[in-house]
Amino acid sequence: MNRQFVVALLGALLVSSVMPAAAAEREPYGIGLEGFAYPYPVNMLPLVNNGEQVRMAYMDVASPQPNGRTVVLLHGRNFPSSYWAPVIKTLTDAGYRVVVPDQIGFGKSSKPQEDLHFDTLARNTVALLDHLQIAKADIVAHSLGGMLAVRIARAYPDRINHLVLTAPIGLEDYRFYVPPTPTEKIIETEDKLTADGYRKQLETNYSLKLPPDQVTPFIDARFNIKGSAEYPRWLRAFVASAQLIYREPVVHEIPLITQPTLFVMGANDHNAPGKANAPEALRPKMGHNAELATALAAKMQNGRAEVIPDTGHLVFLEAPAKYNELVLGFLASR
Repeated sequence: MNRQFVVALLGALLVSSVMPAAAAEREPYGIGLEGFAYPYPVNMLPLVNNGEQVRMAYMDVASPQPNGRTVVLLHGRNFPSSYWAPVIKTLTDAGYRVVVPDQIGFGKSSKPQEDLHFDTLARNTVALLDHLQIAKADIVAHSLGGMLAVRIARAYPDRINHLVLTAPIGLEDYRFYVPPTPTEKIIETEDKLTADGYRKQLETNYSLKLPPDQVTPFIDARFNIKGSAEYPRWLRAFVASAQLIYREPVVHEIPLITQPTLFVMGANDHNAPGKANAPEALRPKMGHNAELATALAAKMQNGRAEVIPDTGHLVFLEAPAKYNELVLGFLASR
């Protein structure tokens, strides 16, 4: 055997034996999260958004003992809708049909080239209800999904029974604190982020107390996409969602919601998108989410806020027993 080949082979084996698993091969996902498993079968709804043909991914999970009611789960910005798995089981066990979409621009749905708008996402969600012949539903939303839920409740009040806002963002107008940031600058910042840096970002921004193995799927869903040839398109869509949060505040609409609304907040959740770009003197004023939710609920016709101690932004994963008790009790109320 050629001596140079043997030396090269031994060198390659040595490198692979000492290379950390995380730094070795990340099997690429497609930008539609092809390769990333969801807990239930995924269907696709064809739509047209701003002249662009897109597909909206969704799970439609039946209950073994249906009570005739449907809950729509709306995900946050940094999470695929698969993270709702334990809540889906809780709700289906209680008799609810559960519909779980990935909004356009997220998860297994299409990544559009245009800007994202809450009105468009709201129309898409109602189009999904129409497609599934669901006249009225309850909404349980998390984080960014809470902002979308507000838009749906305001634009389509006759389609919504109850509204559960789980650690929603958008409880303040971030434009009051954060200067406008060019899209290209956000793209550059996000592109430089490492998997380890992202894990620390989640733990810090969201005050997470989850075991590392529960956080890893979120890391994989974000960073395995980097191996896709279409990663730049995914990144631009991801950054478009950051601009959506900034440009289209909903806090001014929350007191106008008439449907019964429950805020479920983590006491330690101080997430405030764009906080790092705010002037240092203003940063301490941002992200007092439990207090903001309590104050907003008091202004609403039928609002209520519950704060769970020692929990952060992913309250339904950190305190599942208390969360399930609150949500099931609220949905069962008249």
